[in-house]
Amino acid sequence: MSAAEFSKLAGLFPDETVTHSYVRDVQLPATGGGPGVGTFALITLDNGLDPSKPTTLGPNTLVELGTVLEGLRDRAANGEIVGVGVTGKPNFLVAGADLSAVKRLSRREHGLWMAQLGHEVYGTLGNLGVPSFAFINGVALGGGLEIALQSTYRTVSSAAGALALPEALLGLVPGWGGVYLLPRLIGPENAVRVMIENPLSNNRTLSGPEAYGLGIADVLFEPAGFLEESLSWAAQVIAGEVTPERPHAVEPSNPDVEARWARAVAGGRAFVESKTSNAAPAPARVLDLMEANRTMSRTESAALECETLAGLMQTDEFRATVYAFLDLVQKRSKRPAGAPDRALARPVTKVGVVGAGLMASQLALLYARQLKVPVVMTDIDQARVDKGVGYVHGELDKLLGKKKLSQEAADRTKALVTGSVSKELFADADFVIEAVFEELNVKKQVFAEVEAVVSPDCILATNTSSLSVTAMAADLQHPERLVGFHFFNPVAVMPLLEVVRAPTTDDAVLATAFDLARGLKKTAVLVEDAPAFVVNRILLRLMGEVIAAFDEGTPAEVADNALRPMGLPMTPFTLAAMVGLPVAQHVQESLHEAFGERFRVSQNLQKLIDNGAKSLWAPAANGGQEIPQSTMALLSFGSSPSTGEEVLRRTQDALAEEIGLMLNEGVVAGPEDIDLCMILGAGWPMFLGGITPYLDRVGASERVNGKRFLPPGVASRA
Repeated sequence: MSAAEFSKLAGLFPDETVTHSYVRDVQLPATGGGPGVGTFALITLDNGLDPSKPTTLGPNTLVELGTVLEGLRDRAANGEIVGVGVTGKPNFLVAGADLSAVKRLSRREHGLWMAQLGHEVYGTLGNLGVPSFAFINGVALGGGLEIALQSTYRTVSSAAGALALPEALLGLVPGWGGVYLLPRLIGPENAVRVMIENPLSNNRTLSGPEAYGLGIADVLFEPAGFLEESLSWAAQVIAGEVTPERPHAVEPSNPDVEARWARAVAGGRAFVESKTSNAAPAPARVLDLMEANRTMSRTESAALECETLAGLMQTDEFRATVYAFLDLVQKRSKRPAGAPDRALARPVTKVGVVGAGLMASQLALLYARQLKVPVVMTDIDQARVDKGVGYVHGELDKLLGKKKLSQEAADRTKALVTGSVSKELFADADFVIEAVFEELNVKKQVFAEVEAVVSPDCILATNTSSLSVTAMAADLQHPERLVGFHFFNPVAVMPLLEVVRAPTTDDAVLATAFDLARGLKKTAVLVEDAPAFVVNRILLRLMGEVIAAFDEGTPAEVADNALRPMGLPMTPFTLAAMVGLPVAQHVQESLHEAFGERFRVSQNLQKLIDNGAKSLWAPAANGGQEIPQSTMALLSFGSSPSTGEEVLRRTQDALAEEIGLMLNEGVVAGPEDIDLCMILGAGWPMFLGGITPYLDRVGASERVNGKRFLPPGVASRA
C-alpha cells in the first residue's frame, strides 16, 4: 500500500478523535553500578481528553504513530537511541480500533487499506533496529493489545484491567498480528482461550496479573511507580542483565506443538459451535487464520489477515455488532430514552425488600453492596427471614473467599442487611421493593400493608416480570409513587433493568428509579406498562411458536433446533426449563389473556407441569438428550409437522409481528430499545444486533410489517 493511499484513507475521517503519539527522551538509569545505559525514546499515546475517555486507533492516529516510529527508526540507525517504549495516558494503553471509523469504511478497498495500514505501522514498531517495549499501564483491547504483542518486550501493571482480543465478538479478527503472535507467545491453547473463549463468554477480559500469568507480559509491576520500574527493567534488559523467560512460548514447527495446535483449533471450533451454532462468521475466521498461519511466515499471515479483515468489515453481522456494541451498549444505555431530568431524583438512604426468597435475597445483596445503605428484608415468618439474610451472608463469604472482597467490606456489607417479620421497620425507608409470588392480589396486599407504615415520599417498586403495574397501583392512596423495577436472573450478572412507568407514576419517582439503576450499575430502559414488558413478551412469543410447532407434530429435535441459525444462547426448550415450566406457563397464560391466540397456551406443557416434569429433555445414555418414553406417553400431538426451516421462518415472522405491535403500542421509544433489552436482558448475540437488524436482514420485517425496523446502513451494509 502506498503513502498516497494511506493519506487518502486518513482523509476520509476529518472528524476523528486522534490519539496522538507524544515522544520524549528518557535517560535510562545505570545498572550494576555502571554508566547510564543511554537514551530511550518513550511514546505516550494520548487523545487529550479526560482520563475516562478511552484512546482509540483510527486512520489518522495510525498515520501519526507510523510517522513517529519511522523517525525513531532513523534515530536508532544513527545510534541516537538504545530503545523505544510505548505507554498510554492514565488507565489506558489503547482501547482498540475506532469502531465508528471502521464501520464507515463502506468499500472493501478502504477496509483493506485500514488493515494494511495497521500492519505497516505495527511492523515498524517490531523492526526499529533497537528493542521495543510496551508498558501496559491500563486497558489494552484489540489493536491496543496487538501494539504490545508487536513490541519486543512487555511489562504490565497489576492494576491494569481489561486486556483482551475481543474481535471474535465484534465481528472481526485480531488482524494486526495478534492471531499470529499470540499462539506462539503463550501457546495455542491459551491463545484460543484469549481469542475465542473469553470474547464469547460475555466478553471476558484479563487483569494485569492474569495476562502476566499467561505469558502475555514478561514482568508484573505495582501501579505505584509503574513507569519508573518499567524503565529500570528496560535498562536491565538492554544492558543484557535480564533475559525474560517465556515458559509458554512455542515453536510451531515442533511435532508436539503441531498436535497441540490442531487440538486447540478443534476445541475452539467446538466451543464456537456450542456458543453461536456457527451463526456468526468472525469466530470461525479467527480459527481459520490460526490454523493456517502455523506454517506461514509473518508476511504471509499478514496478507491473509488483511484480506480476512477487509471481507468481514463488509458483512451485515459486523455492522449489526457495531450497532449493538457502540450505538446501543456504549451510547444509548448511558442516555436512556424518555428518562426524566436527573435533578428530580430523590436521595435513597434506606431500602426495604419485601420477601426473603432467592430473588429478594439477590436484590438485598445488590442494594447493600452497590448503594452501601441499610437494607431491611421482611417475610411471613422468622425462618424465611433468617434464610434470606443467611443467603446474603453466604454470598459475601464466597466473594471474600475468591478475594473479590476485603474482610472489612464483607463485614460492613453484612451489617447493612437485616431482617424482620414486621414491616414497621420500613417506616424510615426511602424505597421499598417487593419480590413476592407473581400473583396480582398478593402484590396488592403487600403494597397496602407497606403503604400503611411508610412515609408519603417513600417510593414503592415492584419486581414483577409480567403483571400490570397500573393494576397494582389502583388501590394505593398515592398511586403516583409506584414504579416497575424489573431485574433479570441472576441479578448480579444480568445488566438490564426494565423501569416500568404506569400512567400515574410521577417524574420524581421515575427519575429516582433511573438514578438508583445507575447506582446499582444496571442499564435501565424505560418501558410503558404492558403485559410482560419487553424481554419476556418477546421470549414467550418465540417459545410459544416453537412449542406450538411441537404440539402440531413436529419432532422435538427439529422444533428445538430450528432456531440454531440465529445463534441464540440456548434452545427454546432449554430456556423453558431454565425459567421453570410453571413460570413460563403462567406468563404465557397472562399474555394469552391480554393478546389472545398470538400467545397460545400449550396443553402438552400443562401436562408436563401437572406430572411434576422439570423439562422435556432428559440425559441420554450416550451423553446426549432424549425425551423419556414416560414423558412421551403424557403428550398428544397433531398431524401437521413442520420442517426446521418452516419453524424458523414462522418464528421470525412472529417476532417481527410482535415487535411491530409493541412499537405501535409505544411500549418503548424505538426499536433500539427493543434491541438493547434483548442483548442485556436475554443475552442475545451482538451479531444479531439484538433482534431487529436480524429480522430486517432475513426479510421478516418487510414480509410482516411492510417495512424495515431500522433504516438501511444503521445496522447493515445497505
